[in-house]
Amino acid sequence: MKAQMTYDHMITGSEWRITVLTDRLLRLEYHKDRAFVDSPTQAVVDRTFPAVAYEVRDSADQIEVVTGALHLYYDKQPFSSRGLYISLQYADVWGNVEWHYNDVDETNLKGTARTLDNTEGEIPLEDGIMSRRGYGIIDDSGSALVDEDGWIVPRKPGGTDLYFFGYGSDYGAALKDFYKLCGKTPLLPRYVLGNWWSRYYAYTEQSYGELMEAFDREKIPFSVAVLDMDWHITNPPQGQGSGWTGYTWDEEKFPDPRRFLDTLHKRGMHTTLNLHPADGVHPYEKAYGNMCRALGLDAGRQEKISFDVTDKEFMKAYFEVLHHPLEEMGVDFWWLDWQQGGQSKMEGLDPLWMLNYLHYKDICRGGRKGLTFSRYAGVGSHRYPVGFSGDSVSSWKTLDFQVYFTTTATNIGYSWWSHDIGGHMKGRKDDELIVRWIQFGVFSPIMRMHSTKSEFYGKEPWHYNRNAREVIDEFLRLRHRMIPYLHTFNYKTNREALPLIRPIYFEHKEEEAYQVPNEYYFGELICAPITQKADTDTQMAYTDVWLPEGEYLDIFTRIAYEGGAHRVYRRLSEIPVFAKAGTIFTFDRDYQNAANENPTVLEVSIVCGADGSFVLIEDDCGEMDQGNIAETEIHFFEDDDMVISVESRGDVDNVIPKERSYVMHILGTDATDLDGITGMYANGESFFCDCAYDADQKELTIQTPPIGELDFDIRLPKGFSNTLKGRNGDDMVFEVLQDAQIEYETKDRVWQHVQAKSRKQLLHALEKEELSRPLYGAILERL
Repeated sequence: MKAQMTYDHMITGSEWRITVLTDRLLRLEYHKDRAFVDSPTQAVVDRTFPAVAYEVRDSADQIEVVTGALHLYYDKQPFSSRGLYISLQYADVWGNVEWHYNDVDETNLKGTARTLDNTEGEIPLEDGIMSRRGYGIIDDSGSALVDEDGWIVPRKPGGTDLYFFGYGSDYGAALKDFYKLCGKTPLLPRYVLGNWWSRYYAYTEQSYGELMEAFDREKIPFSVAVLDMDWHITNPPQGQGSGWTGYTWDEEKFPDPRRFLDTLHKRGMHTTLNLHPADGVHPYEKAYGNMCRALGLDAGRQEKISFDVTDKEFMKAYFEVLHHPLEEMGVDFWWLDWQQGGQSKMEGLDPLWMLNYLHYKDICRGGRKGLTFSRYAGVGSHRYPVGFSGDSVSSWKTLDFQVYFTTTATNIGYSWWSHDIGGHMKGRKDDELIVRWIQFGVFSPIMRMHSTKSEFYGKEPWHYNRNAREVIDEFLRLRHRMIPYLHTFNYKTNREALPLIRPIYFEHKEEEAYQVPNEYYFGELICAPITQKADTDTQMAYTDVWLPEGEYLDIFTRIAYEGGAHRVYRRLSEIPVFAKAGTIFTFDRDYQNAANENPTVLEVSIVCGADGSFVLIEDDCGEMDQGNIAETEIHFFEDDDMVISVESRGDVDNVIPKERSYVMHILGTDATDLDGITGMYANGESFFCDCAYDADQKELTIQTPPIGELDFDIRLPKGFSNTLKGRNGDDMVFEVLQDAQIEYETKDRVWQHVQAKSRKQLLHALEKEELSRPLYGAILERL
């Protein structure tokens, strides 16, 4: 056997080709006609990886390729399970792992699915590139090719084209190389990170305006208006289609579309319109004559123009005649509500993928940030965000699965899902369910409420009881206040292959990290949404969480935790969100303008207990892809004193407001003595700061004046404690008992036990009370 070390990417045989992209990523091609593919495909866009050293051992009937991580064996015949296999040389996966061609891996950590249409609860998911066995496969064999003009052409059938990801449990590296191979996730326009109002409903210009005024009175912000299909004519002349497809405004509802869209823009809202393009263009459409002229057809024949996503001339007219005039009126992007299957005139070409691809390219013209809103159409769909997960059933089962569904999508690079928050249809009214769903929506990639046409199905907060309404309002405001933090991870997704939402096992390899499917990283926070109804005794619902090693603070309850497994109980107004000691996260003080302007008052929350840092990334809030960018680096560290340090860099003059003030919230601290926090220091000058300490919440707040200086330090007093402290346990137990729907005498006895007993004695005393498990658990959690 001949062996040699090489740096060339490719080893080529008579009917096969092996490409070493990295020491953990191999491409495996077989085609009896040697029709190997070097051009981009629907899924793969870039194979120009840096050279990597590997060894080739070549004999008459076998070739071996050995990298630092993989050992491939191949018999040079058509691919088979006996003739093609790869051994993973890792210690962090189960045993001695071998992949054989066509193996089914039951330990795959899954990716995502095309849609949740008409589903309730769990559905099968496609595989991702991560697995407990340390490998994943992308089969690109059926993918069409992209020619030099960017048009899609079929590949020669009969071949096999696989990508083998053998990254062990280094999921972050696998995802980073996936994005290199299949393209980056693009940067989204900032406004999409706010609240979207969406409903399948026959609004009019007047009724929509009245609805937005009602939201103003409720003090609820929105940044995106989603108009379902009733924006266009839905009752066409007999014989001219069903009305699902349409490009002509219904002037009975919207007599002046430009005025309507201008009004929304003045409110700070961008607009997307629903499309179902499958039925082509009928003679009743205003654009029919122009379409005929563009395509050389006789308009006098009054024949339908068929939709054909594979016809280059039709698609050129589709955009220039049907869509661009509507965009000139003020439509910002399009909702591709394709529901007509996966067949087109080109063998193997999914029309949904082609629509996503072409719409994204078209909306990017002129250097704009791209944006589509459509269903998932296979590997590579992350390049065309935002995802629309379809018309799901309103139920607790659906909510529970939707959390997991969103988290696993990261395993195939799909990080910007938008769900019908609250469910689209069916189900029954449940005020508790809508609150829990909205809480998840606020801590999910895109926050879009949606529902069907029923008069009783609207998600307006005033349709729910007073308690639910107040919580919904507060969380929708919170979503807009979080936009600076969300937009930072918008940049991190694009620049660093670090999505906003990541499974816990991305960062931690303990077995427990795989046992919390509905827990995830949200930026640098850990979220575990509540997805079940509350207990009647406690009026709380619970979920089981696992926290990695360290100290954590729940930012809503202010309960402190050590790493490990916990069952956590939460009121309707609370969602479990944990921040590790040293974590820094940012908010806008003003929820009203947060989607379209950078904060003039930036709130910074710092969790006590460890040093920490965070880089806030901001831009000019514009829609051009190459905008102005500034970064603000915030440090919390121990020097001679505890110091908060703020430094800004980049195009600060065009991005950061001239007179920005900062509100620093230091969470989980004892700071009863405020002497020494007299001000901040910038360029040798001292500025007075307002300070306050909330002893119940264990929160120190420091507010700076609005100044033009962008770099400064705040030194905390000598008596400041950097030991993480949660709220007083007895106080929290009292609140639990106050809300509990149990006998008053039992409340009195429990409270007496809490006040009188040592913690060890207290456990025995509580067990004798025979409290319900939820009440007992909620009390113990707070003690």
